[in-house]
Order: sequence, then structure tokens, then C-alpha cells
Amino acid sequence: MANGSTTSITTTYSGEFAGQYVSAALLSGKTLSEGLITVKPNVKYKEVMKKVASTDIVKNGACDFSGQADVLTLTERILAPEEFQVNLELCKKDYVSDWEAVQMGYSAINEQMPPAFSDWLIGHVAAKVAEKIEQNIWTGTDANDGEFDGFITTLGADGDVNDVTGTASTSGNIIEELGKIADAIPNAVYGADDMTIFLPSNMYRNYVRALGGFGTSGLGAAGTGSQGTQWYNMGQGLSFDGIPVVLAPGLSSNDAVAAEKSNLFFGTGLLSDYNEVKVLDMADLDGSQNVRIIMRFTAGIQHAIGGDIVLYATS
Repeated sequence: MANGSTTSITTTYSGEFAGQYVSAALLSGKTLSEGLITVKPNVKYKEVMKKVASTDIVKNGACDFSGQADVLTLTERILAPEEFQVNLELCKKDYVSDWEAVQMGYSAINEQMPPAFSDWLIGHVAAKVAEKIEQNIWTGTDANDGEFDGFITTLGADGDVNDVTGTASTSGNIIEELGKIADAIPNAVYGADDMTIFLPSNMYRNYVRALGGFGTSGLGAAGTGSQGTQWYNMGQGLSFDGIPVVLAPGLSSNDAVAAEKSNLFFGTGLLSDYNEVKVLDMADLDGSQNVRIIMRFTAGIQHAIGGDIVLYATS
């Protein structure tokens, strides 16, 4: 295909394929794609999560039963995904040259690129959607257009959450700061199989560097495996005091969370009627080179038991 030739888009994606494209957009962010929190699909409107708090239920032997009100308290937390959309108009000529170059073999990633321009364009937009969802999950604010309240907002508003005041992270103090997080994890969930420390990029980077040596807290000069700063290949998982440590790129610098993966939820109507992806070529309608991309989806987060979660922040 010669550069500058006309590229027509004749396919409209909707219906059955919509779920696949929205799934790619929503679930390709690191937090969701790696299963770092629990995903609840098909939440059509809202889902009520029951919280059960109990007092001492083991009593001395007696003839009578204890009433529920005496030992159990039921409360609710609502997971209600909000509706979002992408209504975007792009000029084909601004993007088609890149796609054509790949089709002609001018790129080392040729085999990874879709053969249809419309697929390539959807992939470009989906990546941007995934990036935004990743940010929303952790630091979103419902008052902002295109955002829902993220965990930093919801956990900060929950008086049951274990709050830890931290210090701006460096490779020299990161061990001490992670110790504050680990120490604040309640005994009831410390050691749980899915207990995880979620770190923003700056704290994760500082931890990797500290483990490479030349740090404090008994790390030694040679670092992990006596490999110095060559020890980490960005593939292996990290841990602290036996607790898995993961990178959550959506977190703001110096904010961190420790929680069970099963206590943090992402809800979406992924397979519901709200789901829609379309690509409309405007050439036959108005003679322009514009392409319109329409995505509609729902998304939102919620946590269950605030008392089992640690929220670390510097202010």
C-alpha cells in the first residue's frame, strides 16, 4: 500500500465484538490484567456487599441461644459502577502513515500489529482508556469528568481503615517505611494468602534500588544475591517480610495500600447492554477523512472490610 493512498474503514464494531474490545481496554491496565484486585463483571446496576462484624461468639455452655443482635452486626457497602464513554473524532491521515509503515515491514513489531487500520486505531484508543482506568482505580475523583472515586478516596473516607503517616520515599528510608506498613497490618489478616502491599512507581523503584545494595537496614554493599544493581530483571515478584509487594502505577507518589486482593473490588458491566464499541468512517457521510470512535462502558471500585486495610500516605 503506497503512502498517502486512501484507507477506508468499512467495518463497524458493536454487539458481540464489543465485549472483547472493552475488555481489552478495561482489563489491560496492570492492576486488572495481573489480577491484583478482585474483578466483578456483569454488575448491571449495583451490587450490595454484606459486611458482617461479630463480637465474641464463643460463650460458656448454657441452655439458651444468643440472638443475632447480640453477636452479629450486618452492614452494607455498595459497588455501583458508573457509566463512561469515549466519543472521539480522529483524522485518518494523522495515523494512517504509521500503520502503513508497519504494514510495509518498516517496523520490528510488524507481526504484532493488526492487519486492519480500524483494529490498529481501536488498539491505540483502548490503550489510552486502560491507562485512565488504572489511574482511576487508585486516585480517581468522582467530581472530575471521566473519573470515579478510587481507593485513595474511598479508603481515606473510611474511619475503620488503618492509617499510617509516612515520609517521602528514598532508597535510604524505604525499608523503614515499608516496615511501618507491615506493622500496621491487623493480626487477623497478617499472613493471609492474598495480603499484598501495593506501591506507587517511586516507592517500588526505591525498594528495587535499596535491595541492589549500598543501602541501610543491613542490606549490605553487594545487595540481593551479591549482584548489586544488576539483580532485578523487572520480571520477578518482590516481597517484604514475606508479604508480596506489587507495582500499582495508578497510585500517586508516596501513597501505598496494604490489603487482601479479595478485599478490593473492581466492578463493571463488561457483558451488559451498556457495552458498546463502534468505529465510524465519516468519508461516505461528509467527505472528510475523519474517523469517529465510540466506546461505552461502566466501571467503579469498592472495598469491603476497611479495618483489614492499611492506607499509607505522607499527609
